Amino acid sequence: MRLLLAALTLSAGLAATASAQTITVGAAGSGQPPLKCGVDGTFPPHAFSSLQGGLQGFQIDLFDAIGKKMGRPVEITGASFSGLIPAMNAGRYDFLCAPTTVTPERAANLLFTEGYLFTELQFGIKRGTPPIRSEEDLRGKAISVNKGTPYEAWVRNNAERLNLTLLAFDSQSDAAQAVIQGRAYANLGGNTVVKYSASRTPQYVADWVLPGTRFHWGTPFRQDSAAARNAVETVIECLKKDGTVAALSKKWFGAEPKEDDAERVVFPGFGVPGLPGHDATPHAAACG
Repeated sequence: MRLLLAALTLSAGLAATASAQTITVGAAGSGQPPLKCGVDGTFPPHAFSSLQGGLQGFQIDLFDAIGKKMGRPVEITGASFSGLIPAMNAGRYDFLCAPTTVTPERAANLLFTEGYLFTELQFGIKRGTPPIRSEEDLRGKAISVNKGTPYEAWVRNNAERLNLTLLAFDSQSDAAQAVIQGRAYANLGGNTVVKYSASRTPQYVADWVLPGTRFHWGTPFRQDSAAARNAVETVIECLKKDGTVAALSKKWFGAEPKEDDAERVVFPGFGVPGLPGHDATPHAAACG
């Protein structure tokens, strides 16, 4: 087995700027105290630097809409993804605006809203590389990932079996760049981000999707924040019903969500059905 962890940090450029920014969206002039959340600001098209200053992306627009619906400002701070959950648990954030994969392990330690998007694990490769058809095509290869994510966990969990080398970076942008530069054979990430990177970078190609890896992308809270989780989830349900989430998905990902996609489906109870932290109590969102 070869297991190599290369943790690299950004030192300059837009990605570093995005990681350090704090912006306020939502009902900024309401006079109410802000809800505080953290996001990976180097994760296009979900959250990344705007040339006009500040942050932009699907997450920014979504939590702007959530804040306006709740009548609360939302203070969004960019930080490295690997530090977001510890910072939230330490009380720095009320919740995370970052798209966070709801895994059984995370659901056992955090409270999540239902998913507002589905994510699948997908590989990105350098143009000209033979397409990946199965896990065997990865054997003995170096795989780049964003540090602290389920993508890193997948490589770690399969490193010995497939003789993989793990290259973990502080941003998805650096992980994708490692493929283009030839340091990694493939980059493993979420399908929305891999496809977006491919649409912007001719030398980077969205390739094989790992079978059976569809997860909810939800909003995490601390375990003592059930009331806050339920309040935000209710607003997310209203934004699904009025088409806001689907419209933002089309804007940022370039495709109309299907009727059975998470952007349109209101799931029963609070949280992700079938996972720890799910509250099956029926409720009806009062959407004004």
